[in-house]
Order: sequence, then structure tokens, then C-alpha cells
Amino acid sequence: MKHPPYISQGATIGMVCPSGFMPLENVQNCIAAFEKRGYTIKLGNTVGNQFHYFAGTDNERLSDLQSMLNDHSVDAILCGRGGYGLSRIIDQIDFSEFIKHPKWLIGFSDITVLHAHIYNCYGIATIHAPMAAAFNNTLFPNPYTDSLFSAMEGKELSYSIAANPFNKTGNVSGELIGGNLTIIAHLIGSVSAFNTKDKILFIEDIGEHLYNVDRMLYQLKRNGALQHLKGLVVGGFTDMKDTTIPFGASIQEIVYAHIKDYDYPVCFDFPISHDTTNYAVRIGMECSLSINNTATNLLQKP
Repeated sequence: MKHPPYISQGATIGMVCPSGFMPLENVQNCIAAFEKRGYTIKLGNTVGNQFHYFAGTDNERLSDLQSMLNDHSVDAILCGRGGYGLSRIIDQIDFSEFIKHPKWLIGFSDITVLHAHIYNCYGIATIHAPMAAAFNNTLFPNPYTDSLFSAMEGKELSYSIAANPFNKTGNVSGELIGGNLTIIAHLIGSVSAFNTKDKILFIEDIGEHLYNVDRMLYQLKRNGALQHLKGLVVGGFTDMKDTTIPFGASIQEIVYAHIKDYDYPVCFDFPISHDTTNYAVRIGMECSLSINNTATNLLQKP
């Protein structure tokens, strides 16, 4: 597994919106935070651009991301937001220059398409982390936005949270992969799908019906994606919806029902999510996961 060079003050960060539309004013706090830390932001044409739901037409979003991937003056690429749209252009992206000169790609949600494709097809690490909107929160700066800088600057990532009653204890090490559950399920059967065998998988989601989470987990299970994990990290499931006739189980109960018979450790409510509690992690790199009766500890060295 390869990883791009870590970066430091003076580096140039390209910002693009390869999926949904984001108003230009919504990225200003993020730009200021990066500049205060000594970075230069290079805005792509899709930031503030709009074509219906998207940050431009498919061709515009493809061209903007391609330009940043090929630009040797850009040291890392931060996606402004997720939403939807990467699946429409992923097969048209030319990664040949990126493979020769890899750089950190940063984002979450729909950006899981990029994370999975780059990991599965090219064996290059990326960063699952907060995006521009996280810098608009009234609690900024916070440990979660700080963790983004730590991840791309090559610092040790060490997180500890309280135990959850649904946890399954154990200690494992392995490559960490994952992201948005809807996207992970969506990619099954494509060249971009994660190979989860002997990996530590993390999942999170937002705005889904409980029955649909159950359906997606059945899809992963039937595909073999849950059977041979080293460990599972269940992140935040934000703004979950129920049906008029209640589904009858919480999100923790739904997930636990699918993994209870497997012998790998599992932690619940880890702060990787669409909420403000969203720690950065490096996808594709080694991770140590320790779950006991009092705490969950996740450690990722550079």
C-alpha cells in the first residue's frame, strides 16, 4: 500500500466540488483556516458553480477534478462537499498522472466513491475527513477539524471513546477502509468496490430509513463483505428515518443483528459521521483497534 507524501506549511491545497453544489460563501471559513495554518488554497472552477443539484455539469466536474489531479503545483485535494455525482464521472477520470505523482485526496460522504476506487484500483491511501462545511460550525476550531490537518501532515492519529453496550471486545490490526454505507453498498459489483477481506471496515450514514440500512447490510452480507473482516467500526448514523409502521429496531440493534455471529471485534458510535463529530482517518493504511469493557481506542501511525 502506497501513500502520498505528507505535506506542511507552504503547500498548495486544491479545492474542488466533484459532486453536489456548494455556495462560494460557504467555503470562506475553510479557506481562512488553511491560510492561517500556512497553506495556499487553489480554488477549482466547480467551487460555487451550479448546474441544478450539481456543482456543474458532468463534464465540468470531471474537467475540474482532472485538472487538480494533473497539476503538479497542487499537493493535496480537498473536496468542498459530498452530495451525489462522483459515480457519474468516476469511469472517465484519468488517474495515470496521479499514480505517478500521488497526492492526498480528502473528503467523505459521496467522496467514498473516490476513496474506494483509488484504494481498490491503485493501492494508494486517501483521507476520510471533514470538508469545508465543518469550518462553519460555531465550535470551530475543534478536535475533528484539527484531525484533518494531523492526517495530511503525517501525525499519529489516536482516538479514544467510551465503551458502548453493543460493542464486541478484542484487539486487532489491519488496513483501515470504509466510508458511507450507502456508497459502499452502491459500489458492490463495480471495479471500485472495496475488498474487505482481512480489513478493518468503518461505516457511517445520514438520512436513511432504518429498513434501508438493514437492506444494505444484507447486501454486504450476501456479497461476503462482512464475513471476513478483522474488525468493524460503526460510526454515526445521523438523522435516521422510520416508516409509518415502525421498523422495530434501533440502528445499533440492526447492525448488531448482522454481525453478532462473527468473531471479530466491533465498536459502536465511533465519531466518524456526517455530524460535527467526524475524526479524520487514512484509508488504506494500517490501524490498531482495541475494544475493551471501558473504552475503544483507534491508533493510526504515519
